[in-house]
Amino acid sequence: MKTIREDFEEREKSFISPFGVLAANSRGRQRQEEPCPVRTIFQQDRDRIVFSNAFRRLKHKTQVFLSPLGDHYRTRLTHTLEVAEVARTISRAMRLNEDLAEAIALGHDLGHTPFGHSGEAALKEIYSSEFRHSEQSLRVVDILERNGQGLNLSWEVRDGIVKHSKGFGDIIPADPGNMAATVEGRIVRFADIIAYLNHDLDDAVRSGVIADRQVPDSCVTVLGATHAQRSTTMIRDLIYSSRVVDGNLELSFSNGVFNAMSDLRMFLYENVYRSRPVHAEFVKSKKIISEIFAHFSKHPEHLRERLAGLEMVAAYYNGEPVDRIICDYIASMTDRYLLNLYNEIFIPTPLV
Repeated sequence: MKTIREDFEEREKSFISPFGVLAANSRGRQRQEEPCPVRTIFQQDRDRIVFSNAFRRLKHKTQVFLSPLGDHYRTRLTHTLEVAEVARTISRAMRLNEDLAEAIALGHDLGHTPFGHSGEAALKEIYSSEFRHSEQSLRVVDILERNGQGLNLSWEVRDGIVKHSKGFGDIIPADPGNMAATVEGRIVRFADIIAYLNHDLDDAVRSGVIADRQVPDSCVTVLGATHAQRSTTMIRDLIYSSRVVDGNLELSFSNGVFNAMSDLRMFLYENVYRSRPVHAEFVKSKKIISEIFAHFSKHPEHLRERLAGLEMVAAYYNGEPVDRIICDYIASMTDRYLLNLYNEIFIPTPLV
């Protein structure tokens, strides 16, 4: 008798296109385990990510604005949820595996540092120029979760997580090797861009860093004047502009929408991410991270005390270099945890 999972895997063949990944055809996990009788491998991966400690911490990690007091600013968690929704919408419309796309999207920023990209920049400077939050996300799911056991995710989800990031590089990279192996993984890369272009602009206007009237006319004319209009334009354009070329599904935008997105991206970098108010806070956050890193480098015994009971403790006692463990520890922190830790270590406590 078929299990519920096997029945669903059979039904997938009737609605997923030849370009999508069937759950039954997954390359499997790093460590073999008994399949779930109810959920497919990608559905299981999605659940493992949502129930992880790293996922819960995203609610207190910066997206753009550090430790915002307003209720409606995005955090790294709400960004992740918006990416997942965009990825599911596109995958559904293109008859791809929604579960795979959603799992990748939910896991893509698990390794992101506190204080957003300023935290990442700090760890690049003081730990390694090779540090990437996408690779840290893979390290989280492979090693750091479950007391050093990792989540043992599928090959397809792991591949999508580590290849989602583009930084300020090309939206569509020239080297195909920088793209995920699955179409679902590539969709998450584009969903990430669609999400942050829209919500970062929304938050920047809400905060007063920029005004609506400053947005380039070309972006408003092509993409729309509101968050909903812009998102709809980008999502539909990707769906309708993608084409089958030499037997492969190539994701692409029309020239007009792609150019408008590129203009909007440049506008945000120049007027929001590098703006004086945002940059000033990032300078402070880099200083905090640098001083915390230096403290634990000089006092590894303090690090050992802090790690007791945390998931990365297993890696510490398995002989990982101290600087690697400090990097893992800092990257895992929420904004408020890091600020409280800094106060505890460096700010004198008055006697009562």
